[in-house]
Amino acid sequence: MEKFGQSQSTPRSEDIRFLTGRGGYVDDTAPAEALHGYFLRAQVAHAQITALDVTAAREAPGVHLVLTAEDVAAAGLTGDMFAATVPNRDGSKGVAPRRPLLAEGKIRFVGEPIALIVAEDLNAARDAAELIELDYEDLPAHMDLVASGPVLHDSLPDNRAFDFGLGDEAATQQALESAAHVVRLEVGDNRIIVNSMEPRGAWAEWQDGRMHLCFGGQGVWVMQDQLAAMYQMPKDQIRVTNPDVGGGFGMKGMAYPEYFTIPLAARLLDRPVRWMADRSEAMLSDNAGRDLVSMVEMGFDADLKITGYRVHNICNLGAYCSQFGQPIQSNLFARVLTGVYDIPTAYLRCEGILTNTTQVDAYRGAGRPEAIYVLERLMDRAARDLGVDPLELRRRNFVAGFPYQTVSGETYDSGDFHGLLARAAVQADLPGFDVRRQGSEKNGKLRGLGICYYIESILGDPSESVEIAFTQEGGALIFVGTQSNGQGHETVFARFLADQTGIPMDKITVVQGDSDRIKQGGGTGGSRSVTVQANVTLKAVEQMIAGFAAFLADEMGVAPDQVQFDDERFRADGSNLTPSLLEAAELARTKGREDLLTWSAREKLPARSYPNGCHIAEVVIDTETGQTQLENYTVVDDFGNLINPMLAEGQVHGGVAQGIGQALCEQVVFDADGQLLTASFMDYAMPRADMIPEIGFSTRPVPSPSNPMGMKGCGEAGTVGALAAVANAVQDALWARGVKQVDMPFTPQRVWQMMENGTIAAE
Repeated sequence: MEKFGQSQSTPRSEDIRFLTGRGGYVDDTAPAEALHGYFLRAQVAHAQITALDVTAAREAPGVHLVLTAEDVAAAGLTGDMFAATVPNRDGSKGVAPRRPLLAEGKIRFVGEPIALIVAEDLNAARDAAELIELDYEDLPAHMDLVASGPVLHDSLPDNRAFDFGLGDEAATQQALESAAHVVRLEVGDNRIIVNSMEPRGAWAEWQDGRMHLCFGGQGVWVMQDQLAAMYQMPKDQIRVTNPDVGGGFGMKGMAYPEYFTIPLAARLLDRPVRWMADRSEAMLSDNAGRDLVSMVEMGFDADLKITGYRVHNICNLGAYCSQFGQPIQSNLFARVLTGVYDIPTAYLRCEGILTNTTQVDAYRGAGRPEAIYVLERLMDRAARDLGVDPLELRRRNFVAGFPYQTVSGETYDSGDFHGLLARAAVQADLPGFDVRRQGSEKNGKLRGLGICYYIESILGDPSESVEIAFTQEGGALIFVGTQSNGQGHETVFARFLADQTGIPMDKITVVQGDSDRIKQGGGTGGSRSVTVQANVTLKAVEQMIAGFAAFLADEMGVAPDQVQFDDERFRADGSNLTPSLLEAAELARTKGREDLLTWSAREKLPARSYPNGCHIAEVVIDTETGQTQLENYTVVDDFGNLINPMLAEGQVHGGVAQGIGQALCEQVVFDADGQLLTASFMDYAMPRADMIPEIGFSTRPVPSPSNPMGMKGCGEAGTVGALAAVANAVQDALWARGVKQVDMPFTPQRVWQMMENGTIAAE
């Protein structure tokens, strides 16, 4: 039985449950007697509240409770929502202004929660919300990515939450000044709305003084910590659960005000309370993604080797700093600042600006897609300006050997960048591109080719926990510290345990998302799940095999070191007893050895892994309409060893689709007053099936030495590579028409305007 090589694909075992309507999501699991919560949300982006009268709402039919900021404070919830900060260039700390659970005195973005109405049913709660008398004085909205302007928070008179720097600024300046060639580019990265299939939701109840919060998230332990701090309660008095989750993509990885106020309502009423966002509410209140602009410069010597690289990005944080908002475009962007290239000196400056918009936080890739996007756009421009083939420019500057220490402090452990690029070029049929381009031109269309070579740094807690328990029914439970959001964890972790122990996969049940049953875990995010969970599972299996071997030695009449396990059965020379693990567990149960029936471990990865790969996109543009069609898309990835190649391919397909969506059609648009103009699927364009071509996917694995399985995470890689590949293809197609700069999204209107005027259409 193969343990660490390329495994065979296994169909997802959880899909039967999902496809037959038996999934248990937040709204499915709420108690039948739960009351319904509804949030009155701000309809203006910036205003001073002058009056808030909820008397009529409290007296409305079916209403049990109306909460305002005053009620929240009276209940003792006076703590701040947590937001990570980053250091400023001058050594001081970035500032995260206080974020109230319900608006306190001021409104700062359209969609900010002002009051929570709890009623017998949702319609009654909505009707009561209309009875609330809210008066306010409008204030000018701050919508631009500049520090000056209308002030959102008194603690930040310049609206700048942080001014981060990383790298050697002086050395980078010197490298650029002495370079034989310098290439410069300004690149925008459009804001998107995540739009997970299942919107956010939660329900809460109290029993014997204990809180239970169930919400759709990416892990339970950080939420448990924050609830304990906000409510000033011991953690063991708080149970947090995640049921089935219909997509997260980073957006569900952090706390929101609703997850604190729903439990408060349940406590005050001594009755369960539920809340589920509808789509427009989600678009107004979910953390958005991306939304930054980067000014980049790169120096080259006479041989076109990179001598220095400088990035200055300005990112939109929204009205408040979300939980991870500050680190995304600073620390996490820096993880892959120099990509796969041997760059001797680099410098990153990142400014975080507060605006009267919804918060911006993690979205699939969280900083790494943004960093690779600007770098690969710049490499493409450099190849054009310097008159060299874009593949050749990349080859000249690839990291030469491993391990490789980057200027931002990362240690790339392994890879074969040259070999992978060569395979991608063959699979995308680059030699035949000129013929395809000529054919498009004969039909009055433009064809372009875009390349992106990405690398990703796996993020999140490198430590993880696991528990394996044998059941009386003859199976095994594996308790994991990660949380599936649709990736197929039940299949992956059951398959991995089956491979290591010989326990039939259909006898293994994966348990996740319950702080009462799993005391510690890191949740899901940053493509960490498979590597950290498989690593600690190996440790637990190792201990389990050793423990059962010692137990079975007495039964076999041999010394413990003579008992061997061949991945399916225990054996010893001279003994006819050859039990499987399940049989050994049953024998231990009959002998009263309960200590052998549960095994737990906690293990830390010695280092991160670095998945990498090449994306090649081919687009055709209709010159009459500006319509951009993706004709071909090729991906070759290095994910190291894979447990389930089919699921890895599915992750790539999903990530690429999200990248294509941002590149071709997705964009959040606000007006000058901060009103969201793209608040429904009538106005916000999601990628459709006819936008996504067949994706040619293959792997060229180089096993990672940073973990015993040789794995590299794959959950976000598709998005990391897709943005620049599509954008570079559009740039290639429009270059001959005199369009020297393109920015996403490449909607027909924008592309047509660029072809007509060489500029981007005004929003």
